Amino acid sequence: MAEAATETEEEPKKPSKLPLIIALVGALAGGGGTFFAIYSGMILGSDAAGADAHAEDVQDPFVAPDVVYVPIDPMVISLGKASEGRHLRFTANIEVPSNQEANVTKVIPRIVDVLNGYLRALRMEDLEDPAALVRIRSQMLRRIQVVTGPDAVSDLLIVEFVLN
Repeated sequence: MAEAATETEEEPKKPSKLPLIIALVGALAGGGGTFFAIYSGMILGSDAAGADAHAEDVQDPFVAPDVVYVPIDPMVISLGKASEGRHLRFTANIEVPSNQEANVTKVIPRIVDVLNGYLRALRMEDLEDPAALVRIRSQMLRRIQVVTGPDAVSDLLIVEFVLN
């Protein structure tokens, strides 16, 4: 009899996971739909609020700063050993406030001298690095500002920087 009792008792079946999966899919769909409705402005949004936000995005027209560009004569600098015959062609403009143009123009020969000395001191390895131009430009700007004073020169704009 004991054997008959154990045979009639079967293991209980595991509950189905289908309702859990349906609830999860429904929650995701509902959350996604709610997000889209709020984000697109269908819920809690109005045309007036959108127009106000768009009106704030309109910017004032571009106004150029009061600067003048003083050109530096093109320079050709010999690089490396004389037997290599490599050279650098360099041309630039100096950005100065318009009230400082005359002062900076007076010292252009000194600026050319400083830049020529700096560029001749560079090695080929310094120039071949892809990030070198940014570093070299900042070094040259700093040297120009030492000659002219920090408020006389705003920036150095490199027009030509060609290695041959």
